[in-house]
Amino acid sequence: MTNTVDLNADMGESFGPWVMGDDAALLDVVTSANIACGFHAGDPDVMAATMQKAHENGVGIGAHPGFQDLQGFGRRRIKLSDATLCNLIRYQVGANLGMARAMGAEMRHVKLHGALSNMSSEDEHLARVCYDAALSVAPEAIIMVLAGTAQEKAVRALGCAWAGEIFADRAYNDDATLVDRSLPGAVIHDPAIAGPRMVEMVQAGAIITESGKRIETHIDTICLHGDTPEAVGIAKSVRRALEAAGITVQKFTGRH
Repeated sequence: MTNTVDLNADMGESFGPWVMGDDAALLDVVTSANIACGFHAGDPDVMAATMQKAHENGVGIGAHPGFQDLQGFGRRRIKLSDATLCNLIRYQVGANLGMARAMGAEMRHVKLHGALSNMSSEDEHLARVCYDAALSVAPEAIIMVLAGTAQEKAVRALGCAWAGEIFADRAYNDDATLVDRSLPGAVIHDPAIAGPRMVEMVQAGAIITESGKRIETHIDTICLHGDTPEAVGIAKSVRRALEAAGITVQKFTGRH
C-alpha cells in the first residue's frame, strides 16, 4: 500500500465564451492539472488563465495533448502516420511548455487525452511514438500513463520518468483499459461511490475491475475528470476519503 497519492484533473477545456467545467473549484482540490493544448479543447487565453491559477495554488502543471478534433472533443479515433502524430504531440507540448514559462511556472508532466490515450493504452508502439515526441520537446517531463496498460509498457521500455494513473470516475475492463463510455456504468457519477472506491484501490495497490478482478499496479495519481456536472463533488469526496484513511495527497515525483 502507498501512503501518498496525487490527484489530477483534466482542465483548461473551455473555448472562447464557451465554458466547460469549474476549473477554479477543482484547483482547490487537486495537486496536478492536465491542461488542454488547443487541439481537442482550450485556447491560448484559457490555457494562460488556467496555468496562472494552477501556479498560484501550487498545483503541478502538465500538457494534455489530443487529436485535432474540437467538435469531437478529441474522443473520436483518428488514424495518423507516425510522423504526423509525432509532430501533433510536439506542437501541443511545445505550446504548453512555452505558456507555462511565460507564466513563471514549469510544465512537469504530459498526459494523453481521450481517444489518443485509449488507443495508446492498447498499442505500445503508438504510445512510444507519442512519448518519444513529447520527450523530444521536454526531456525532463514525467509521463502520466494509464496504469497496467500498453502505456506503462512503453514508458518502462523508454526508461523515462513516469507516474501510474487510475480513474476515480471510470469503470475498468479486465485488461486494465477503461470501459467504453458508450456502455452502461462506464462513468461513475455518484461521489459517495467514488471516494471509498479510490481508497480501496490505493490500499490494495491494484485496479479493481467491473468483474472484481484485481490488477496489481503502481498507483501514483488519481484522475478526477473536470467535464461532468458532478466533477467537483467527486473530487472533494475522493480527497476527503483518502485523507480520512490516512493517505497523504501530494504531487507525484515520478518513478523510473
